[in-house]
Amino acid sequence: MPFFNRHREIDRLARALNSGHPGFMVVYGRRRCGKSRLLQHTMRPGDIYSLADQREERLQIQATAGDIDRIIPGFAEADYPSWESLFNTLNERAKEGMALVLDEFPYLVQSCSALPSLVQKFIDNPSRRIHLVICGSSQRMMHGLVLDAVAPLYGRADEILKIQPLESGWIMDAIEGDSISAIEHYSILGGVPRYWELASPFASLGVIVKELILDRNGVLHREPSRILFDDVRTIAQASSILSLIANGCHRLSEIGSRLGKPVSSLTRPVATLIELGYVRKEQPFGENPKSSKKSLYKIDDPFLLFWYRHVSPNQSLLEADLIEPVMDVVLQRLPEHVSEVWEVLAQRSVPCLSIEGYQWKTAQRWWGKGTNGKQMELDLVAESFDGTALLIGEVKWEKTTNLQRVTEKLNESIANFPLVKGKKVIPVVWLKQGDSRKAEPDVHVVTPADALAVLR
Repeated sequence: MPFFNRHREIDRLARALNSGHPGFMVVYGRRRCGKSRLLQHTMRPGDIYSLADQREERLQIQATAGDIDRIIPGFAEADYPSWESLFNTLNERAKEGMALVLDEFPYLVQSCSALPSLVQKFIDNPSRRIHLVICGSSQRMMHGLVLDAVAPLYGRADEILKIQPLESGWIMDAIEGDSISAIEHYSILGGVPRYWELASPFASLGVIVKELILDRNGVLHREPSRILFDDVRTIAQASSILSLIANGCHRLSEIGSRLGKPVSSLTRPVATLIELGYVRKEQPFGENPKSSKKSLYKIDDPFLLFWYRHVSPNQSLLEADLIEPVMDVVLQRLPEHVSEVWEVLAQRSVPCLSIEGYQWKTAQRWWGKGTNGKQMELDLVAESFDGTALLIGEVKWEKTTNLQRVTEKLNESIANFPLVKGKKVIPVVWLKQGDSRKAEPDVHVVTPADALAVLR
């Protein structure tokens, strides 16, 4: 599969590698998001790439020496009793400005707890002649090694790059089909490039779901366990929280009640899942984020949302190879699932759209009591940067949508929205496909093609 995007990350790494002084770069992020491809894409001829695995320290040192030997012949002939001796010898024999890339660095630290301090000593050495790049999929461990104020490597990196899943628009380049098909694929595979690559040989989304996810031998059937293993201390607790959120428990009180635990004990594990990008915290537009008590928690990763809805509750059936009954439920609920992801993409597209000449802040849902005293919800609300206008949107994922009816409903909601006073209101509707019978002159329409075009 082609290498997509990452232009900013490539530019930052290339600038650091081509600077006049030996740098220290850190790359981290979720597994399968393309960190190794990014590094290999950015490396120059003569740079050294070494991928660690889970072995004893002595064997890891020998393996790294072997990788160096491919660039510096004869390097592996010597015996290196420690990482310090390897670093010092490499510094003596390497060409000025060469780079050593240590991928899956946390595996090396697991075998040698002193390694971060040895790296600190090496990068602080005024006679250092080479760049050092460390990379890891354990976001928790990489954070502890580099970003914590008490970490040995804190404050020493020239570049720290967190590699996120790709934005949804890039999936148009990875699959065959139109923008509607792209959003349907994204609603299950998310923005992880490796998932797109695994899905590429299959003819349809249904086959992808069966072969990769539902089948007990599918490559992605047990993927959440692998993801969580990298980053959480107790997989059972994190998996339980994700399962409950995916299946309708959106308040901490509900989650605590289902787990039989006090809410106070959930604050830290939920915060960790938010930091990792697996959960998001939603609050109504206009609420003070620090004092609001209206917080809802949602799964923020499409693949995990799908997996915890359809694989986790049906493990017994799937282990017995009873895929078809599970697939029947998937197909019945798929439009609802895609609709939920489409709403999130609509919110994310708002700051990228220039509607009526305004630049928009981040969009949020709103729920509460309207001016008519009735409870109401808005799919998204965003304020313009100059504070003079509000964009208020309705999001639909239907085969056919009566635009006139949707517009009337949206205008009724706007009339009862308590935060519109003194603002220009711009109504916008996000549709799966437009209503060809009638166009509404006073409402803007955003289609999947429009949204994906800006989400890149």
